[in-house]
Amino acid sequence: MIVDLRSDTVTRPTPAMLDAMMKAPVGDDVFGEDPSVNKLESMAAALFGMEAALYCPTGTMSNQVGIKVHTQPGDEVICDRTAHVYQYEGGGIAFNAGAQVRLLDGERGRVSAQQVLEAINPDDVHKARTSLVCLENTANRGGGSCYDLTTIQQIRQVCDDQQLHLHLDGARLFNALVARGESARQHGELFHSISVCLNKGLGCPVGSILISSAAFIKKARRIRKVFGGGMRQAGYMAAAGIYALENHVERLAIDHQHAQILADALGQSSFTAGVLPVETNIVIFEVKANRTAAEIVERLKENQVKAIAFSPTQIRLVLHLDITREMVEHTVKVIGSL
Repeated sequence: MIVDLRSDTVTRPTPAMLDAMMKAPVGDDVFGEDPSVNKLESMAAALFGMEAALYCPTGTMSNQVGIKVHTQPGDEVICDRTAHVYQYEGGGIAFNAGAQVRLLDGERGRVSAQQVLEAINPDDVHKARTSLVCLENTANRGGGSCYDLTTIQQIRQVCDDQQLHLHLDGARLFNALVARGESARQHGELFHSISVCLNKGLGCPVGSILISSAAFIKKARRIRKVFGGGMRQAGYMAAAGIYALENHVERLAIDHQHAQILADALGQSSFTAGVLPVETNIVIFEVKANRTAAEIVERLKENQVKAIAFSPTQIRLVLHLDITREMVEHTVKVIGSL
């Protein structure tokens, strides 16, 4: 038994999801003729109470397309310094949009309205034009931490007052919605654009959705094409997204429960110096000074548990739908034995 806790991207389609994919009606999506893609896009837009959506192969692409639509070359984008759009998208903000980044020191990946306000450049020809704020919910490097809706509302008010756009990297947004008991529509009312991954907690093999206004998505569709993201019979993959939205959202609570079990075990282990608060499906812990993250990862691997060293002293575990209670119990025993 291999327990793969490296990421929630390692999941494989369930038999029922595969069946839905095999039976999907398809067409040429670049011509707008794939009924499964069209259904997924309409479904996602309606879920968030927004006008339109665009199916992309990856979360990185949906974020980067969104940022490109919102900005002009030479603009400045505000985000937390641990944000995925800055840390893990290959310098895409600079490469794709020609924009630069203003980094904020948030709390576990979450920034405040006051921080955003103070980071906005004045209307001065010497300064880059601040045009966009990007939030991440849940925050990956924050241990799957979630924003309070009140904080997002305050940030949106700053954006409205300062004529800025607000984009959400919601790669794991459904984890936040389930954990907080919130609705997709509540978030749709607060952001100008939202990117949601289908290939993480929801268990699809590929895919992400960019959601916004009809005018925004029309521009985004052109940019997706330029980025090489125009797919043909993409309905086979979109069908997985439809199935996931209908069947895999509420079950995310199980992953959150499993994450807390592992966090509790780590809190009692001999090699753990501290564990970030667990809110969703991500567990990040610090190893003691006499150990290294690489060493612990290797010891876990020897016991059939895969993890990722997030830094020389931090390790990340991510729970997902391929992890059973038996696997969690095995991991708890391994943690206790190291």
